Amino acid sequence: MGQEKVATSLGSAVTEEIGARLAPVDAELARRYPGDPGTRQPVHTVYVPADAFAADTVRTWGDRALAALDEHAPDAASLAAVLRLPDDLAEPVYTRVRAKLEREPVEDLRIDFEDGYHGTDEDRDAARAARIVAQAYENGTAAPYMGIRVKCMEAAVRDRGIRTLDIFLTGLMEAGGLPDGLVLTLPKVTYPEQVTAMVRLLEEFEEARGLAPGRIGFEIQIETSQSILAADGTATVARMIQAAEGRATGLHYGTFDYSACLGVSAAHQASDHPAADHAKAVMQVAAAGTGVRVSDGSTNVLPVGPTAQVHDAWRLHYGLTRRALARAYYQGWDMHPGHIPTRYAAVFAFYREGFEQAAARLARYASRTDGDVMDEPATAKALSGYLLRGLDCGALDIGEVARLTGLTRADLEGFSAPRRGDLTAPAR
Repeated sequence: MGQEKVATSLGSAVTEEIGARLAPVDAELARRYPGDPGTRQPVHTVYVPADAFAADTVRTWGDRALAALDEHAPDAASLAAVLRLPDDLAEPVYTRVRAKLEREPVEDLRIDFEDGYHGTDEDRDAARAARIVAQAYENGTAAPYMGIRVKCMEAAVRDRGIRTLDIFLTGLMEAGGLPDGLVLTLPKVTYPEQVTAMVRLLEEFEEARGLAPGRIGFEIQIETSQSILAADGTATVARMIQAAEGRATGLHYGTFDYSACLGVSAAHQASDHPAADHAKAVMQVAAAGTGVRVSDGSTNVLPVGPTAQVHDAWRLHYGLTRRALARAYYQGWDMHPGHIPTRYAAVFAFYREGFEQAAARLARYASRTDGDVMDEPATAKALSGYLLRGLDCGALDIGEVARLTGLTRADLEGFSAPRRGDLTAPAR
């Protein structure tokens, strides 16, 4: 039986004309808003001054974090009591935290040549950092992501930052090439032109070393009020993303520099201050759809001293991390090994407590089964992204995800990255 004819009033020429008119917009959408890259995003960035960085830094941080657990929360019940974890999460979270600290204590390490650096020979430390990073990737002891934070593009330190970056990248090339997990951070960016300068610098390095154009990306650290709102009232951070010409990989909020820039007193400088919430909300909206990830900042309250004091610091850090996750800031900065247990406890609890509901909703969506919530493709994208993030960090196992969803990782990746305007589920 043939398809029934329906009446229309518009000819094909109208569709063709509208298509021609919107072709530049289509191209602009694809260029400016390519969507999330679909790669792993680390749950944190660990900050280590370059003069203190060593070949065993990653393992040392893991061992110190384990020692903190042994001393201040030696079992699941004690950690659950400190963080007020539900009974059903206590054991799985604690077990996974310990396993993570033994297997992969640091997901992203930034060797700092900016505010935290107190060395006396930056050339030597930059060359040494390159050798250690190259060796770590070669022998399998590297964090999944590693790189440096250089000095900013302001006049007083610009030349020094450029030279350090050159020495570090050249050292990696001489040692065998740039690792896939390489990450660079440009701090205290105020004007889009400073981002453009970084782009030109990397272009010159790529040409000098015969690298593919666009091989090297970088993060932009948001630490000044001008990086959020320009003098003409525009959102500077949105212009910075465009100025990066596709090289920007992340926007990282600098808690203390940004707060100080706004005159927030030291006692109130924190990632949950209203000024911080405003800045990160602007960052989040500017980055949405561009493929640039947003990272929260850090807390300077360290979990050191007597057990009661450590527990107070852990509760603060855990609460801030959970707060950030609920606001879709899936990455943050950790300043001390004692922060790592509560970073992973917060992340694992976040993904495990919502796992079964997310899995059930996605399974219904994938099988076109009715449930008590009507989900759309955008929600399926969020659900699958949630599960993928849980898998990447170790909060979830692929076996339990497959058992509850009936989906493979490839299926999840298909749901998490639909083409713009595609309202259908991926074929299975």
